[in-house]
Amino acid sequence: MNQEHGQEDGPEDEPEATRRETGEAESSRASRGWWDRNADEYQSDHGSFLGDDRFVWGPEGLDEEEAGLLGPADALKGLDVLEIGAGAAQCSRWLAARGARPVALDLSHRQLQHALRIGGEVPLVEADAGVLPFRDGSFDLACSAYGAVPFVADPVRVFREVRRVLRPGGRWVFSVTHPIRWAFPDEPGPEGLSVAASYFDRTPYVEQDERGRAVYVEHHRTIGDRVRDVVAGGFRLVDLVEPEWPAWNGQEWGGWSPLRGNLIPGTAIFVCERAED
Repeated sequence: MNQEHGQEDGPEDEPEATRRETGEAESSRASRGWWDRNADEYQSDHGSFLGDDRFVWGPEGLDEEEAGLLGPADALKGLDVLEIGAGAAQCSRWLAARGARPVALDLSHRQLQHALRIGGEVPLVEADAGVLPFRDGSFDLACSAYGAVPFVADPVRVFREVRRVLRPGGRWVFSVTHPIRWAFPDEPGPEGLSVAASYFDRTPYVEQDERGRAVYVEHHRTIGDRVRDVVAGGFRLVDLVEPEWPAWNGQEWGGWSPLRGNLIPGTAIFVCERAED
């Protein structure tokens, strides 16, 4: 799960937050650099919540163990699974423990070093989600918990790559920030409950350095955009899950909090299946 921005440098190095257009190359470069710089802090702050071998779909804490969005846990044995934007490969370890054969892919070298630190036998691959280094039909399932999709300029390109590497009937499940959250300030308290921007403004959120180079990029798509992207990428939408905030979860994670989570959705999970020609 890859979501929470902010710099670890001193105040003099704080980037400028803006909304502007940005393309695939700049987005990819910014994401690789941001996660390489911030992976240590991210894993330190959120590692206990994510666990070493849990499959958590978002800050609400929805666990694949109970959700079963990839299918019944006992049916995962022997399946080839690709995790995209795997971070420290926590989800992949959960899959491996159930007899699946996962591969954990991430753009960030430093995130994958944390996967090595935690350990396990999961193969790790450093690559861009838009150019997957696998043969056609290599996997039975693909999944991504806040990985890659929110940060790419062309999600259809990613979806088509995922479709290419999936076998017929393969399932693709990914979670992203719920699109409605783009209309609200990214704050966990009451100030995050008032609409401050147009939901229909697709202009990317960019943090840039003093020379105007993007150091963090996140792309907004409406719910309708996401559905159309799924279809254009060669999938059919099976389910759209909006996890409710559970009573047990008292944590704040960036703009996610019990206050907001009990009123508006924070995560959207798209459950898709490979469409056949």
